[in-house]
Amino acid sequence: MNFVIFVIAMAALIWGADLLVRESERIALKFHISEFVIGATLIALGTSLPEMAASIAASAEGKSQIAIANVIGSNILNITLVLGTIFLISKKVNPDRDFFAKDSTWAIVPIFVFLLMVIDGTISRFDAVLLLLLMAAYIMFLLRDARGIIAAEIEEIEEELKENDKERFSWLRTTALVSAGLVLVIAGANFTIESASDIARSFGISEWVIGIIMVSLGTSLPELVVSVSASFKGKVDMAIGNIIGSNMANTTIVLGSAALTKPLSLDTSAYFFDISTMLIATLLLVFITANKLYSKPAGITLFIILGLFLDHTISSI
Repeated sequence: MNFVIFVIAMAALIWGADLLVRESERIALKFHISEFVIGATLIALGTSLPEMAASIAASAEGKSQIAIANVIGSNILNITLVLGTIFLISKKVNPDRDFFAKDSTWAIVPIFVFLLMVIDGTISRFDAVLLLLLMAAYIMFLLRDARGIIAAEIEEIEEELKENDKERFSWLRTTALVSAGLVLVIAGANFTIESASDIARSFGISEWVIGIIMVSLGTSLPELVVSVSASFKGKVDMAIGNIIGSNMANTTIVLGSAALTKPLSLDTSAYFFDISTMLIATLLLVFITANKLYSKPAGITLFIILGLFLDHTISSI
C-alpha cells in the first residue's frame, strides 16, 4: 500500500509542478516580468512551504535540531541534487540572467548571517525578525530589478505572449490553477515523505536517517520537480531562480518562522560537517555562476558533494 501511495504522491508532484511552471509563465508574460523573478518569488516561496511546515512543527514540539537540520539538509540538496540534476539532464544551459552579478550576494549573505547567529548556539526571536527582514529586502530587490527590463526584452515577451497565449488571460483561471498546482506539490511532497518513511521503517532503517535525510529530501522534492520541469521546457532562468529563491526562503522565512514560534538552540559542533557542507555548496554555486560553468562537469561535481554528505550522514549513525 505504501508503494501505491508513493507512486500517486509522485504523480501529484509532477502534475502540480507542470501547472506551476505553465501558469507562472503566463503571469510573467502578462506583466512583462522576467521568468527568473517569478521562479525566485512565487514558485520559490510556494515550494518552500513543506520545509516551513516541518520546521515550525518541530520547533513547536521543542525539537530545534530537527527544525534547523531540515533547513540545512534542504539547502544542500537544492544545490547539489536539484542544480546538479539540471546540469546533467539539460542539453545546453545558457541562462539569460547574469546570476553572479545580480544574485550571488543573495545566495551567500543568508548563510553568513546564519553562521553569525548560531555562534552562541541560539537563534532567538530577535534573530528571527532579522531573518524575515532579510527576505523582505530580497523581494524588494527582485521587484526593483524587474523594472529594469530593457525595451528589446519587452518586445520579445510581447511577441511570445501573442504566439503562446492564445486564450484570453483570466486571473480567476490562473489563480485557481496556480493554487491547485501548489496544493498538489505540497500534498504530494507530504504523502511522499510519509510513505517513504513507512517504507524505510519496513526495511529497518533508523529514525535518525529518516529524519535527517528523508525529511530533507522529501521537502526538497518540490524544488527538484519544479526545477527539472522548468528545465525541460527551456525555462532555465526560472529553474535556477527557484533554487536560489528557495534557499533564501529556507534560511530566512523557514528558520525565522520556526524561531518566532520558539527560539531554536543548536549544538554547532554536532552539526559542524553539515553546516560546512552547506557553506561549501553555496560557495560552489557562486563559483559556478561567476565562471558560467553551467555544464555536466559542474553537475558531476555537485553530485560528488552530495555523495560525501550522504555518506557522512549514514556512516555517523
